[in-house]
Amino acid sequence: MRRSIAVHIGEEATPLGTLRYDQQGARESAAFEYHAGWLRAAEGFSIEPGLPLVSGPQFHRKTGDGSVFHNAIADTEPDGWGRRVIQRDHAKRRQEARRAGNVAETRPLNAMDYLLAVDDMSRVGALRLQDEEGRYKRTTEEGRRTTPPLIEIGQLLAATQAVETNTETATDLAYLRGRGTSLGGLRPKCSVVDDDGRLAIGKFPSVADDRAVTKGEVLAMNLARKAGVDTAETRLLDSDGAPVALIRRFDRTPNGNRLMYISAATMIGAEAADAGEHSYTELVDVLRQHGSQPAANIEELWRRIAFSILITNVDDHLHNHGFLHVHRGQWRLAPAFDINPFPERVRELKTWISEETGPEATVDALMSVIAYFRIRSDRAKTILADVEKAVASWREEGRALGMTPQELDSFTDAFEHRERQAAQRAQQ
Repeated sequence: MRRSIAVHIGEEATPLGTLRYDQQGARESAAFEYHAGWLRAAEGFSIEPGLPLVSGPQFHRKTGDGSVFHNAIADTEPDGWGRRVIQRDHAKRRQEARRAGNVAETRPLNAMDYLLAVDDMSRVGALRLQDEEGRYKRTTEEGRRTTPPLIEIGQLLAATQAVETNTETATDLAYLRGRGTSLGGLRPKCSVVDDDGRLAIGKFPSVADDRAVTKGEVLAMNLARKAGVDTAETRLLDSDGAPVALIRRFDRTPNGNRLMYISAATMIGAEAADAGEHSYTELVDVLRQHGSQPAANIEELWRRIAFSILITNVDDHLHNHGFLHVHRGQWRLAPAFDINPFPERVRELKTWISEETGPEATVDALMSVIAYFRIRSDRAKTILADVEKAVASWREEGRALGMTPQELDSFTDAFEHRERQAAQRAQQ
């Protein structure tokens, strides 16, 4: 199987390049080639450091469980929850076709199938994929929008819970198709349009939750904002008693224009199958090389690490950090997102502070890199004081969200630990 997909960028659909895909049995390969007009354009830029602005096809080698596509394109693939919805939908439609006596499509889904299953309206970032017939994937279904309004949040929640409990119907999957497949991560979620007409993510409680996970995420995001961290706009929504975390998409402007976004993994060229660990000091390096405001963003990054340490946000892998394009190959840190307290986990960071500190999530490790981050000692202490003061109010902020004493108690170990005390001592 061979496919040739036109890649456009932005709401105005400026031609960017061509994505070519080839599958021979179990072997898959892909190549991307910039459009000649994009190479000549004054506003043209490399969509990731690993895809320089040069003419001709650039191939990407798949390693291990990684993507067959270049990282900037792979950032828009469904992952975890989205793939689960796509797989269930594909299987259900094959079953229905067989029952109807039709010849069902029997081949397994390939990488291009997953990539094109993502809805064009809600695809992450600014890239847009147009098939050989000139259609953007996925196009709006006749008579309905692929991204539903907030009023449909209850129906979305019910459909996702049906998928989680293996009781979904073809109707549930048809409803989620394109709606619940645009985003990464393992937890149930869906794209929605909020009350202001802005694109947002609805994150739902899982049937497997043993604590108020969605409330915990909104609490963490509120505390981060209070600590001076630049965060995505987040609020808690009640859907017939179920708490839904609603996060406004920061890769869209208020008037709906698309912003080019890539993950931190893409920015540093980290592949999914990398055997080695990666560190925040690597992000410092790329900010100095490609950042539009490197000093301010590097300080912001240090503040975020401090916050993660103090709330036990230990799922801080490189796909939970990102960059937005500013101008002609210059990037800035995207607002913080996917920040969660994990009271039950070992206090080790997924992204190391530095190679020397390893995974330890400690204030001592954080203070050991202030010279590399070029942050003065007095400034570091001020930032740490701001963060610790905000985190200290976690119960008060939780009560303001409507969290019960029992719900708050379940998060105690994430907020009350010796690193909070270390942060207080470091300010002296």
